[in-house]
Amino acid sequence: MSVLAPNLSEQRNRSELAYDLIRQDILHGKLFPSDKLSLEGLSERYGIGTVPLREALNRLSSEGLVERKSHRGFFVSTISMTDLEELVKTRIWLETLALRESIANGDDSWEEEIVLSHHRLSRIKIKVSQDEGDITSKEWEALHCAFHLALLSRCGSKQLLTFCSNMMDQAVRYRNLSFKSTPQLRREAAAAEHQAILDAALERKADQACELLTHHYKTTLEGLRDVIPP
Repeated sequence: MSVLAPNLSEQRNRSELAYDLIRQDILHGKLFPSDKLSLEGLSERYGIGTVPLREALNRLSSEGLVERKSHRGFFVSTISMTDLEELVKTRIWLETLALRESIANGDDSWEEEIVLSHHRLSRIKIKVSQDEGDITSKEWEALHCAFHLALLSRCGSKQLLTFCSNMMDQAVRYRNLSFKSTPQLRREAAAAEHQAILDAALERKADQACELLTHHYKTTLEGLRDVIPP
């Protein structure tokens, strides 16, 4: 037992590392939609064995970022306008429900949390706007996700939050394309939309906050119609 435990722990750590590396490369466009993810190729790319890589791919498959095709192996999930429309529709259904519940249940600490999350996001957006090199940096993505999840954090359902978080991950690839197609305009519009959602949430105007969140997602959707294949 004393011999096996370190090996199992090391394998889990390697699997987590593989998951993080593949996930980030998919989200940020380094692995393209429909790319074949061969275990040998990934092992050479990341310097990780095939066993933890297979575990990572199975996990990413359950999250919708990777597709496993019978007798053909793993592939990066495709993107299409139809898939994006379905994703946005589902996000609006679930996140407006979560936001409404969170506003109803939120206390002073929740208000402090969403204000702080928004402040951090606003600061990184200013920083990114001064450097056109990496508009969709990992840091910005993390803070953007943290802000949206903070808004929903008092909904009272861990499962609902998990669903919302997974859909946010799937939306990252599309949002990156949105910023790259009209970076300055979309960035400024998104910042204003975030501020409006925050203000409505703090004022406990649930209907208005949900309408603004819906508009926020639909605006990104419309901005991608000329970018994403049908």
